[in-house]
Amino acid sequence: MKLRINHITHYDYSSVISLGVHKLYLLPQFRTYLSVASQSLSISPQPSGLGDRLDLAGNSFKQTWFNEPTDFLKIQSELVVETKEFNPFGFIIDFDFLKDSLESGKPVFSYPSESQDLINPFVRLTEFASAESILNSTWKDSSGITDWLARLTNSIYQNWNHVIRHEENIWDPGFTFSNKGGSCRDLAWMEMMLLRQTGLATRFISGYAFNPNLDDGHELHAWLEVYLPGAGWIGMDPSLGLLTDHRYIPLASHPEPRKTLPVQGAFGGNAEASLKTQVELELLKE
Repeated sequence: MKLRINHITHYDYSSVISLGVHKLYLLPQFRTYLSVASQSLSISPQPSGLGDRLDLAGNSFKQTWFNEPTDFLKIQSELVVETKEFNPFGFIIDFDFLKDSLESGKPVFSYPSESQDLINPFVRLTEFASAESILNSTWKDSSGITDWLARLTNSIYQNWNHVIRHEENIWDPGFTFSNKGGSCRDLAWMEMMLLRQTGLATRFISGYAFNPNLDDGHELHAWLEVYLPGAGWIGMDPSLGLLTDHRYIPLASHPEPRKTLPVQGAFGGNAEASLKTQVELELLKE
């Protein structure tokens, strides 16, 4: 599949301000099924500097800075990407990792001791009431961890409403759980916290998702990945009830959602900021 992606981020400020250093997570992250055919980036006002950097989580980003005062910031990214189909269930998990859950009859997992220092940021959780009910009920009906992850993700899709929110914030997982609905990022963050209560490591992904049959609001998208020894990071999308496939193009991943925003930065001055975002995905070739 070949896609053209046009992504515009436009900030207007109520008065003249000075722009601080900005980080632009607008480049697809490495995936074996994904390649970038072309890319261009336009920034206005003209930045004083622009450099390619790599953050602590392994995400590529553009760092840019400015000298001139302005009352707006416009960033336009255009990508042409090619993806190839793969089987999202095509993996084998280390059997030792499954022993605790098989013996206890419920979803309980622990990583090897030598992995703990690396895993710790991905297992920090916010507990909330009633979480065990959905974890245990979906586990009881499953034939194994892969089936359970698929059932849990689909259960969220079936029982929580997907809503489109244009605010940049993210809801508390407990609120999303009790509210029975949220945006794609709210639902992904909630499922991350559900899985972390079983000991699983999860990370938040922001990027693009292509499906012309869906309603608006899925182009700029958020989902999650869970780490399974032997299989690696496995993507899941609770707002659609799916394991992720070649239609998903990640821009950033991190244990904390706020670290994956496509545009990250600050400004100096006494002004109000308003944001408009436009993302268009065009299929060039099946």
